[in-house]
Amino acid sequence: MRYATEDIIQTLRGARKDKGLSQRKLSARVGLPQSHISKIESGATDLRLSSLVQLARSLDYEVVIVPRKALSAVKAVVVALSVPHKAISQPRAAYELNDDEDA
Repeated sequence: MRYATEDIIQTLRGARKDKGLSQRKLSARVGLPQSHISKIESGATDLRLSSLVQLARSLDYEVVIVPRKALSAVKAVVVALSVPHKAISQPRAAYELNDDEDA
């Protein structure tokens, strides 16, 4: 089973790199040790919600909970607001968390 946290971690890592930030510079922005950011990005530790919010906001993202019925509309807005020169097949910041894989 593939967990949504893997996609979130990849999004955070990609956003950090897109902004040209090292893990050390990001750690200074959010007040977390660089070693903790490294563990988060490698999947070696569980990402706490409070850390996720701090990291996301420092990278110009926002963590939101969206009703499933509205998810496709939110994804469409995210794609429409994405940087035009980047090829994005699916928005990086909008993921549906399913309880089961068949849903």
